[in-house]
Amino acid sequence: MPLSTRPPVRAGRRLVLAGALALTATLALAAPAAAHAEVEADKPQALAENVTLSFVSEAESGSAGFTNLRVVLPEGIAPADIALDEGPKGWKLTAAADGYTLAGPALRTGVDAEYKIKVRQLPDVKELVFKTVETYSDGEVSRWIELPTGGKEPEQPAPVLKLKAAAPGAKRVDASPTATPSPTPSAAAPATAGTPDASPKADDMAGDEDDGMSTSALVAVIVLALLVLGGGAWWLAKRGSSGSSDPSGPSGSSDSSGSSGGS
Repeated sequence: MPLSTRPPVRAGRRLVLAGALALTATLALAAPAAAHAEVEADKPQALAENVTLSFVSEAESGSAGFTNLRVVLPEGIAPADIALDEGPKGWKLTAAADGYTLAGPALRTGVDAEYKIKVRQLPDVKELVFKTVETYSDGEVSRWIELPTGGKEPEQPAPVLKLKAAAPGAKRVDASPTATPSPTPSAAAPATAGTPDASPKADDMAGDEDDGMSTSALVAVIVLALLVLGGGAWWLAKRGSSGSSDPSGPSGSSDSSGSSGGS
């Protein structure tokens, strides 16, 4: 009577399952931090006036808090056309040639930087990009300035606001003659020593070099390892199945001789 093939096949399945679980756990650990810089609007429509933009920079440092946010405004929004509506206590908005800097006393570690600005009018475009550079109290810098290229999603995407088409009859209002950014409504406080005097310029908004293996390369290595693991499991199952069903094995010879002796 041939041996059952279930134990080797079952062992092979267990090995493949273990490999899949290991891959899932490794991918979870290898995934980049879920932190993002994001923007929303109360009126996300082209040529909308007096729009409130809400920004969130999610904290990703485990040892320091935010002290400085540098934002480059998209074309069609001038620094003179914005004002700080809400922000962290003691933080001030300072206009720059191409955008603004929001800075103040360091936030607690792990606390997101949330603030709102008022925009006089949005331009007549489909989307707005707000490249953002974040600085922590320990000097760490995080750049959310990348845009999708060639259909590939960036690892540190810039905040993008999608706009609906302009309302019928909407027109571009005259540009503001002069305007200065308003300080935060809360009591202003002097910037701490951790707040840099000179904020990063637009020309400095280049991505940091990755330390070590990139995420895509790591995933490729993991997938290759899983394929090798699955091939080994298939070979073990195949070998066990073939060995147990071989009629020329010792079990087959014993049955044959026993049958001859009986006859």
